[in-house]
Amino acid sequence: MFFFEAMPWYSVLMWFVVVCGLMFVNEITRRSKWLAIGVYLVLPILLPFTIWAKTAGPGTPVGYWFPWVKTYSALAGVLGFMALRYRKGLASNKKLLLFPPLILSFNILEAVFRDFQCYSLNGIVDGLFIQGGPWNIMNGIAGILNILAISGWIGIYIGKDKNKDMIWPDQLWFWIIAYDIWNFAYVYNCMADHSFYTGAALLVSCTIPAFFFKKGAWLQHRAQTLALWAMFSLTLPNFADNSMFAVRSSHNPKALFFLSTLALIANAAVCIYHFSRVIKYKRNPLKDEIYTDLEAYKAISEEVNNGVNA
Repeated sequence: MFFFEAMPWYSVLMWFVVVCGLMFVNEITRRSKWLAIGVYLVLPILLPFTIWAKTAGPGTPVGYWFPWVKTYSALAGVLGFMALRYRKGLASNKKLLLFPPLILSFNILEAVFRDFQCYSLNGIVDGLFIQGGPWNIMNGIAGILNILAISGWIGIYIGKDKNKDMIWPDQLWFWIIAYDIWNFAYVYNCMADHSFYTGAALLVSCTIPAFFFKKGAWLQHRAQTLALWAMFSLTLPNFADNSMFAVRSSHNPKALFFLSTLALIANAAVCIYHFSRVIKYKRNPLKDEIYTDLEAYKAISEEVNNGVNA
């Protein structure tokens, strides 16, 4: 196969189990504050001194800095978003609304740094096979463009239904798709043998809820599913590349180049569209929402204003 080696039926089935499991836990924790506190605060305090001390130490596939930084930066995002959602008055503070785009940008920059780092790597590094090349530079640039196209954070607000979701109406489908392509290319570049789950399954698990379950809450879905998968990966570090369910990358340079090219084109297109609207409508991307006239934006606002409790 072009992107992956042969996929046995039980690995394909497990892929769907992972996607459904992440979506299920994301849904129940976004609907319950106390369950969310248990999963995203209490567990990450207890696990490093118990299970993770054995499963995520040096010599394991996750025994280096990046998986740990990614886990706790994702958790920081979840907890920060929970504070905005559940602490009365915080979401009305425009300075605090900088937190969502900043934590998002930080997470993207982590991956951009790793892509650039992997450019000069070839062989087994930290238990993973890395095949560095120009695709790393291309995808790193795509990640930077994705950050530049982040818009409308000033319009973030908390839904008025019982779930109190964090809604970001200006974060629309084309930016999300460009992000997904970039992020999958990043995982494929830097953690190739994890990409079947850590790339494809994880991205699908937050994109489906953003498009069909609770529109406008993509970043909330992304933070929670990423944190869940990161904690799972520290707990069972061999699942994605050494278990019976593992699906390995083809390590095909053509596949690497194709994905990074697609990511660069997609994010360049979104960035050009974004700044063309900034110029055309004379909007300040640091102070204004950019897409308020689009039907996709209006659909999110209408759903929330009509009290749809999904």
